[in-house]
Amino acid sequence: MFSVLGASAMLPFLPMQPVQILLNNLLYDFSQTGIPFDHVDQEYLEKPRKWQVGEIQRFMIYIGPMSSIFDYTTYALMWFVFGANTVDKQALFQTGWFVESLLTQTLIVHIIRTAKIPLLQSRPALPMLLVTLSVMAFGIYLPASPIATGLGFVSLPGNYYLWLVLILSSYCILTQLMKTWFIRKYGYN
Repeated sequence: MFSVLGASAMLPFLPMQPVQILLNNLLYDFSQTGIPFDHVDQEYLEKPRKWQVGEIQRFMIYIGPMSSIFDYTTYALMWFVFGANTVDKQALFQTGWFVESLLTQTLIVHIIRTAKIPLLQSRPALPMLLVTLSVMAFGIYLPASPIATGLGFVSLPGNYYLWLVLILSSYCILTQLMKTWFIRKYGYN
């Protein structure tokens, strides 16, 4: 929400079309259908835990802004590097942010599902991993798909994907570092 608010104040166009936001939310929600099939780390099951909303809120305050940092990074990339800074080029801006936004919010679940390093020290259940990879692949495919134009998408330049890998890698590393710091300071309940 911070990302949309900031972009709306700065851009001469919408950062994402309403249909794109709805599709982004739908795809993200679908990516979460793997969660019920997931498992938790064995040591997390060793003692009962209480549901503590305050702890979740505190965690969100620290982890939540990570997404906005990388959204704004993507805005700068689309604006300055790819020249998507006019109303005529808004579709390029919106497409670039759609893909980055969908992928970062889909990946975050793997980072916060464990106190460990995701995928290396703690692997998700296969259904969760498959649905995540499927949604991410579909999100990357959408701008080149036959329905792209109807959704307001345009094809992204090839070097966008190199930048995307850099942004996603940086996002995962920084969020993992923030999570590790948070756990050391506040614990993992």
